[in-house]
Amino acid sequence: MRVYARVEAPAAPRVQPLTCLAMTHFALTAVGRDRPGIVAAVSAALLDHSVNIEDSQMTILRGHFAMVLVVAPPDGADLDRLRGDLEGVRERLELEVLALSPLAEADPASEPAPTHIVTLYGADHPGIVHAATSVLAERGVDITDLTTKLVVEGASTPIYALMMEISPPPGSDAGELERALGAVAREQGVDLTVRQLDEEVL
Repeated sequence: MRVYARVEAPAAPRVQPLTCLAMTHFALTAVGRDRPGIVAAVSAALLDHSVNIEDSQMTILRGHFAMVLVVAPPDGADLDRLRGDLEGVRERLELEVLALSPLAEADPASEPAPTHIVTLYGADHPGIVHAATSVLAERGVDITDLTTKLVVEGASTPIYALMMEISPPPGSDAGELERALGAVAREQGVDLTVRQLDEEVL
């Protein structure tokens, strides 16, 4: 009769998620003529140094690809060598900007939640962004996202579109804010829409 001994498999090591670790964060900004491979090249340089990409925003602006990343290098990372490798990427891809800057730490849980979308749309001219955002700043309204677009093709007059997600302070008067933005729209000669964000979308 054979006797088999039961062998317990070793327990898998517990890996602590990166989001639970206290890390120093940096902002990585890059701007350059749009072409395939920019994100792949930048992320490869970060991966070579075990840098974690947390939050990011990327888009094309007037034919230029622009990105902003919040990244977290591991403890003991050689930042000078990382910057050197990123500079190599900048030169190889002929980017106008590729910079790594330290960030003051902030609690992501304290970020304001947007409640409304504001859109201004009309003939392009200087001052639209300043006029609208000044009204918001005077009332302590936080802008959580802002996008602008200039539409030229197929229009006799260039059309400017400004879209903002906003977070008014608690207790603020939504009606008064919309009236103030309406006054800006009339002054600037543009159309205005203000609508509440669907909570399910958030």
